[in-house]
Amino acid sequence: MMNLEQLPEIKTDLFIGGETITADDALQIVDPADNTAMVGFAAAATAKQAETAVTAAHRAFPAWAARSPQDRADLIMASLAPLEDDRAATADVLTRENGKIRAESFIDSIVFAHRFELAAGLADQVHQVTPMPAPPYRTEVSYVPLGVVTIIVPFNWPLAILAASLPQALLAGNTVIVKPPPTAPLATVRTTQLVAASLPPGVLNVVTGADAEIGTTLIQDERVKKVCFTGSPAGGKRIMSMAAETLTRVALELGGNDPAIVLDDADLGPEAMQRMFSGVFDSTGQICMAAKRLYVHRSRYDEVVEGLSRLLADTRLGHGLGDGVTMGPLHSPRQADFVRQLTTQAHESGAEVLEFGEPAGDADLSRGNFLRPSLVLDPPDDADVVVEEQFGPTVPVLPFEDEDEVVGRANETWSGLCSSVWTENPERAAAMGARLQTGYTFVNCHGAAHLDERAPFGGFNQSGMGREMGIEGIREFMDTHSVGFPG
Repeated sequence: MMNLEQLPEIKTDLFIGGETITADDALQIVDPADNTAMVGFAAAATAKQAETAVTAAHRAFPAWAARSPQDRADLIMASLAPLEDDRAATADVLTRENGKIRAESFIDSIVFAHRFELAAGLADQVHQVTPMPAPPYRTEVSYVPLGVVTIIVPFNWPLAILAASLPQALLAGNTVIVKPPPTAPLATVRTTQLVAASLPPGVLNVVTGADAEIGTTLIQDERVKKVCFTGSPAGGKRIMSMAAETLTRVALELGGNDPAIVLDDADLGPEAMQRMFSGVFDSTGQICMAAKRLYVHRSRYDEVVEGLSRLLADTRLGHGLGDGVTMGPLHSPRQADFVRQLTTQAHESGAEVLEFGEPAGDADLSRGNFLRPSLVLDPPDDADVVVEEQFGPTVPVLPFEDEDEVVGRANETWSGLCSSVWTENPERAAAMGARLQTGYTFVNCHGAAHLDERAPFGGFNQSGMGREMGIEGIREFMDTHSVGFPG
C-alpha cells in the first residue's frame, strides 16, 4: 500500500477551446476518509470563463456537425488512446477524492471507455432517414444534432455516468461542455481533458467551479440547447427551473428508491446472496440504482437476513487505497449524518438495527465520514429509511406474504428508477417486472454491474426524464427534421 500521508496534491485547470486555461481561484478537494487531508485543487472558473466555454463550443458546432457520424466515431475512439496509460493514476485520484475503494475507481475508468465503444458502434444509425412516399407528399424524416450541450456530472461514479451521455452527444454531432462535480472533480477533469485534447478545438470543453458562479451561464445561455444532469431529485428540480427561463431542454437522471422483491422460490445460494449484497452495498450504498428496499417473502425472510449478515460481517472499513479495505467512507459528512439519522429514527420506531463491519487493520475511522453498514429489520412502511433514498450503507428488510400487496408497496413511492425480482421462474419474474413502475427491472441481480448497456436507461416519476445509452440515448441529443415535396 502507498503511504497515504505522502501522496502528492493534484491540481487541475480548465480546458476550453482546445487550450488549458488557469483560474485565479480554486476549489479545495478534501479526502472523505480523512477530512483533514487535502487531495488537491481544481480551477474555480468565473462566469466569464464559463461563457467563453459556451462560445468555444458554439463556434466548433457547425464543423463538427458537418462531419459524418462514422468520421466522428473514428475521432472519438482515437481520443481514448491516452486513457489506458493513465488509468491507474486516475483510479488513485478518484478514490482519494470520492472515497470508494480503488477497485471500483478502476472499474469506473474502464466503463468510461467501454461506453464510448458501445456508442461508436451505433454510428451507422445516427443519420437514419425515414422515407414517406407520395401521395399526397414525398417526405423524408431525418435526425439532426441540437448544438451546444452541457453535461453536469455527480461525484459517485463520475466517469461511468459521464460516458452514459458524452459519447452519445458527440456522436450525434453536438459539442459539449462538461461540468465535473465540485467536491470530486479531479479524476473527471484528467480523463475528459485527455479525450478533449485529441478532438478539434471547442468540441469538448471542461469547466470546474462553484455551482453558484458558473451554473447559470452553463444552463441559461441561449446558445446551450440541452442540459444533462445526474443527481438528486431536488437538484433536478433546480436545473429544470433554471432551464425553463430559456426553454432549454433537459435530460435528468435522478435518484431512486429501488425496490428488490424476493419471492418464495428465489435462489438464495452463495452466488445469489453475493449479487444481492453488491446490489445494496457497492460504493458504500452511494449508487442511484442500488437496491434501497428489500421486500422478502416471509418464508425466506430469515435466510436473507442471515445471508446478508454473514457477508456484512466481513466488511472492513478504511481508506479506499488501504490494504484489505472493502468499504470506504461516505462522500460527505452531511450524507453520513443523514444516513445515521435514518437508522436512529428506525430504531426509535421499534425496528431492530443490525450493524456490522470493523476497521481494516489499524485504520483510523475517526477523521472520516465512516458508517458501519447495517440492516434495518421490518421498520414501518412510513419510516424515513423506507420512504427516503438512503444513499448510504443501510437497507430496510421488509417481509411480505401477498404478491399483489408487495407490488403496491413497491410502487408506492416518489421514484421509479430501477427494481429487481428474485425468483427461479422466468415467467413469474417477467409478469411481476411488468407491473413494477421503474425504468429498468433486473432479474436475480441488481445494480450497475448487471446493467445491459446496449439498452436505454432512465427513470419514471421523480427519478428523471429522458434516456441514456443505446440508440435512444443518441436520439436524446437530436431532433427530427422533416422535408416534404409535392406528390
